[in-house]
Amino acid sequence: MSVVKVIGAGLAGCEAAWQLAQRGISVELYEMKPKKMSPAHHSADFAELVCSNSFRGDRLENAVGLLKEELRRCGSLIMQCAETTRVEAGGCLAVDRGGFAALVTEKIRNHPNITVIDEEITQVPEGPVIIATGPLTSDAMSEAIGTYFGQDYLHFFDAAAPLVTAESIDMTKAWWQSRYDRGNADYVNCAMDKDQYEAFIKELVSAEEAEVHGFEDKNVFEGCMPVEVMARRGFDTLRYGPLKPVGLTDPSTGKEPYAVVQLRQDNAEGSVFNLVGFQTHLKFGEQKRVFSMIPALANAEFVRYGVMHRNTFLQSPKLLDRYYADRRDPRVAFAGQMTGVEGYVESTASGYLAAVAMAAKIQGREMPQFPKTTAIGALGYYISDESVVNFQPMNINFSIIAPLEQRIRKKAEKNLAIANRSLAVIDELIARGL
Repeated sequence: MSVVKVIGAGLAGCEAAWQLAQRGISVELYEMKPKKMSPAHHSADFAELVCSNSFRGDRLENAVGLLKEELRRCGSLIMQCAETTRVEAGGCLAVDRGGFAALVTEKIRNHPNITVIDEEITQVPEGPVIIATGPLTSDAMSEAIGTYFGQDYLHFFDAAAPLVTAESIDMTKAWWQSRYDRGNADYVNCAMDKDQYEAFIKELVSAEEAEVHGFEDKNVFEGCMPVEVMARRGFDTLRYGPLKPVGLTDPSTGKEPYAVVQLRQDNAEGSVFNLVGFQTHLKFGEQKRVFSMIPALANAEFVRYGVMHRNTFLQSPKLLDRYYADRRDPRVAFAGQMTGVEGYVESTASGYLAAVAMAAKIQGREMPQFPKTTAIGALGYYISDESVVNFQPMNINFSIIAPLEQRIRKKAEKNLAIANRSLAVIDELIARGL
């Protein structure tokens, strides 16, 4: 019986390995950690969350909420582990970063059909193989993939936000609340008045940045824009972005603040919090100096500073089909952010679809028909659309999912109708033995 190689034990690789193994297929999962670590990785565990600890919104009116629900119904390992290690974050699915990675690692290492091999792969193997080495692919493997396709990559830069200890947050200048009081009060809100905000912006835009080879503002992925880059776009940019005060009330004044920095719990114990939307590539000393200007963080203890790293993406529409497979050789597939899907959940979905499609090819079964009316299918269609001229990494959104036949004016109602239609399709696929 064929053995499928899966290269890379990130979110996409672990999901792919699990789905193959659950279908009775032997898997060899190759991971270069801990023998070799990328600049952005800190743990030897699989499925390490390099940037945020949030899987984003969980409501069906939100496209990523729909994608998560599709994956849950399809038996996703990543979604199962995320739910098990969930920490409170209002309407978002956020996880204990370390606990999540440890649980995924345990599940993968203990599966009888998965053999983990701690080794860096530096060539594209013969199929069947799923390459999920991620946007932090090693230089050697990047060169090998480039040689394999004979195509240039797209290069983008991504950034991670800093973490602070809970006990170092001055709660006399902060309060617990979720925006619009949705769900529980799961965010620590740090208010700034106009003078404090002006002083903060002035220092932020002039702070010294760490040198990152090849970095320019234009090469940053919009979804993970460094806070200092956003600030350079205009004085009020942050107040309409991560520092927006809308839906929040400062209990000390009874009014909406001028600007608010939100902190989200980063581990199950609630001892560490991350600065929401504060991805950055400032020098560490500058991060401490500037971010301590936020009144509630004047004495904050930083347990991890923000970092920036290069993300590498394929020109997927020219190379891959809607199952993330090489158009020339369908037994060689790719998954994860290197295909141009952006985000944790999207990476998981690509690993899932690449794996169930590979399993069907090996076992001689009918290929899974995820139509464009589903979020999983829509992502596959997006990365394989040959008509796309200027291919960009993209999060899941309702604009790439097939529209409804009937018109619904209210956005939330329309999105919910799309979600319900999608889940009905997913349920039918599962009933047929997906």
